[in-house]
Amino acid sequence: MFLKESEANKILKDINFEKMNGLIPVVIQDIENNQLLMVAFANREAVLKSLTTGYTHFYSRSRRKIWRKGDTSGHTQKIMEVYLDCDNDTLLFKIEQKTAACHTGYRSCFYRRLKTTGDWEIIGEKLFEPSRVYIKKD
Repeated sequence: MFLKESEANKILKDINFEKMNGLIPVVIQDIENNQLLMVAFANREAVLKSLTTGYTHFYSRSRRKIWRKGDTSGHTQKIMEVYLDCDNDTLLFKIEQKTAACHTGYRSCFYRRLKTTGDWEIIGEKLFEPSRVYIKKD
């Protein structure tokens, strides 16, 4: 999904970025099977980049900068559909995921399920080893 910048700016006016000091949650869902892959935050600039490039961009709260999903790993997210919630403060991107969404190596960030014993059960399949994808820089 690519929009011209003028069209994307029109869309941005519909989104309420004020409730969370300039950020909104963005839910990422696989368009093929509706699996919830991740939740991240975006500011106005990240949403604009997402809408105009067709690939997900987010705002890193820890690094305080915009990042494009897959820049380091190659695990990109191509946006196929965009939804706005009823309060105008959360986006849902239905995407085509390349490999995995989770930086820990799983397809989804939601790979653990709570058992009745109070323990976490791993229900996802690990698709890659993070140490081989994310090389630490000294």
